[in-house]
Amino acid sequence: MARGSLRRGFTPDFDPDCGDTDLTSARQDVVIGRWQGLRDLLGATGRDWAARGHRIRQLAQVCAGSSTVESWLSADAHSADALVLRAATETARTFNVAIAAGRGVPIDQHRVDAAVLACLTAAEAYPEDPTPWVSLISVARLYPSGVRRQELGRWWDELHGRDPYSVEGHLQVLHYYSARWHGTHGLMYDFARDAAGVAPPGCPLPVLVQYARVEEYRFALDAARGRHSAVGLSQHWSHDGAASDLRRTWQRWVMSRTESGIAPAELRDFSYLAHAACSAGAKDIAGVLLGMLGPRATRTPWSYTGDAEKQIVKWHKELRPGA
Repeated sequence: MARGSLRRGFTPDFDPDCGDTDLTSARQDVVIGRWQGLRDLLGATGRDWAARGHRIRQLAQVCAGSSTVESWLSADAHSADALVLRAATETARTFNVAIAAGRGVPIDQHRVDAAVLACLTAAEAYPEDPTPWVSLISVARLYPSGVRRQELGRWWDELHGRDPYSVEGHLQVLHYYSARWHGTHGLMYDFARDAAGVAPPGCPLPVLVQYARVEEYRFALDAARGRHSAVGLSQHWSHDGAASDLRRTWQRWVMSRTESGIAPAELRDFSYLAHAACSAGAKDIAGVLLGMLGPRATRTPWSYTGDAEKQIVKWHKELRPGA
């Protein structure tokens, strides 16, 4: 029987690389300080921007705690791939500093400036690549007052011009516009719905609305300091608006896709939609999505509403008892 079968006890597979075995090999190289695997992986990825972005984000997390990317640049100071990875790594390191400091505690602006400079250097080294602009918009959140609207708009134009349907790029702007950072719920939802509205059939951008709903939930939960009932969160996922948004995303994205499988770079997006469907009680949609995902899973957004593994196992038992 297949891995994850309920007869053997269903267990979600929280592989951080989302099934990308080549990425897993490269991550292992980072652990031993070998940069050649990174070079080969990114060289082979080419201009598949979604796969490249996924791989660079994952590599940056592990490179943040090592000097592997610096070793690569010491050996090849002009490598565009190395410079793009360094920009993402500096972004990850800067967020790590912010997390360690605690929410609301400003960090040294020079640290943020250095990450921004690394992003701009990478963008100059690889002009076609949208990835440095994604990193740039991400790190912009860490300025206490954000960045000037005109500056953010210029960075967004650069990113959008290179990859107009980048989920990760849109997601970083959505985070920036969220109430937890430099915007409001209204601004965040407007951005998500505007992006979804211009997306062609089969494009995943409609799932941004589900990301926005998770952001709103996290904000409300933080405000209530864990007291769910105090902010009336019981209907957050299932009210009429949430249910309508869910079915709209399902129709415009999943039902219009031409691909049959789920690529590693798409796994988190599908997880957000599956979580929304389960939370809304939309069993028809949730069952299909869980079947598509199989044992593959990402911890977020499940971890925001409880124990990720327990929730996924529960829904599999309820919705896919004969799988």
